[in-house]
Amino acid sequence: MKSSIRRSRRAAVAVALGSVLALTATACGDDGSGSAGDKGNEGSGKGEITFWDNNGGVRTDIWKQVIADFEKKNPDIKVNYVGIPAASAQSKYDTAIQGGGLPDVGGVGTAMLAEVAVQGALEPLDSRLAKSSLNGKLSQNLLEGSKAAGGGDKLYQIPTSSNNGTLWYRTDLFKKAGLDAPTTWSKFYTAADKLTDKSKNEFGFTIRGGEGSIAPALDASYSQSGITSFWNGDRTTVNDPKNVAALEKYVALYKKDTPSADVNNDFTKMVAQWDSGTIGMLSHNLGSYQDHLKALGADKFRGLPNPTQDNGARVQISNPVDGLSVFKSSKNKSAAWKFVEFAVSHEENSKFNESAGQIPANTEAAQDAWIQKAEPTKLAAAALNGADTKIVQLPYYLPDWNTISKADNEPNFQKVLLGKMSAKDFLDSLADQLNKAQADWKKNH
Repeated sequence: MKSSIRRSRRAAVAVALGSVLALTATACGDDGSGSAGDKGNEGSGKGEITFWDNNGGVRTDIWKQVIADFEKKNPDIKVNYVGIPAASAQSKYDTAIQGGGLPDVGGVGTAMLAEVAVQGALEPLDSRLAKSSLNGKLSQNLLEGSKAAGGGDKLYQIPTSSNNGTLWYRTDLFKKAGLDAPTTWSKFYTAADKLTDKSKNEFGFTIRGGEGSIAPALDASYSQSGITSFWNGDRTTVNDPKNVAALEKYVALYKKDTPSADVNNDFTKMVAQWDSGTIGMLSHNLGSYQDHLKALGADKFRGLPNPTQDNGARVQISNPVDGLSVFKSSKNKSAAWKFVEFAVSHEENSKFNESAGQIPANTEAAQDAWIQKAEPTKLAAAALNGADTKIVQLPYYLPDWNTISKADNEPNFQKVLLGKMSAKDFLDSLADQLNKAQADWKKNH
């Protein structure tokens, strides 16, 4: 956890030295070249602004289309695009916060939102949204996720899009076996058993045991247990007896109804294995849709939101949310906000998410024709925005969250699959780390 601790200390130093940075940083007009301590100003609403794309390369073309549309409608504003690879976005922001050079507006996902916000770099957007044409047109669940990821008090990110947990299943295999679609956990477990024939190398499910395993394991636990909050006061609910029982049932699938190689599966291996084999079900997000389409054809699979409880109750963990933030040091916040409003408007948000293959944050965009034609995305959007859907907000705001949910516990989850550690001991250990991280966060906030 050393690297995470260093980041937390660095963030604390940045906040403490905010006034010093404000005095020493050099301002350069409307190019957003301030640092975290700079207060910036509203500006004229005209001139140049700088936009940082936190997934440069992958999303460059679609962002350039959005920018061209914006400049056509706002000829008195020029947007300077800077594409940053996703892997280096966090460090790029950290460096600029301390040394100057922040943009006016940038892509900030929920995974890094708290760390950028705690350094005093972001403009609160609650009052701007309240007076905006976007008010009432954004997914309430995504807005709540954005606010929670930023620490819970203020809105530092306007969501643009999200992914959603999806259960992909082989319709041809289900039909042959006379099985119902796996819409509930009972139907899921029944299908996993019935579709498994080890002598033919046929399995009902493929489980994620390698990199990225913790989120799907937590999703399966909370979805089955029906627990709707990650915290009970300042204590996490991950090791609640209902979650322990749910995880025990889920991991019992390993080697019984799944390939033994699953213990090392990251998403790439898992998706490739499902696309090329005779495995009945795969739990992944919408991002693998095109892979399945190419490998299997449209008539051999479907994608549904992850199963509900038998009574139809839907509980799911929060997925990382992509979004846009205005930087406090901007010398032209009014122009930066205009860009955010435009980018998340119905037409532009729809265009962006059709390209990205994600769920639009704009609820009008979520009703557009392309989503209605893409059934997995349509169903995922309906589940995400459903009035009865309960979202368990993961604590992305904790500085140690990424370390705890990856390096510290992915090896332990593999031990659970291999029978070397009980589900209860695994969740108790995870809970202990989370409770300590929460206590530390509360002490410093």
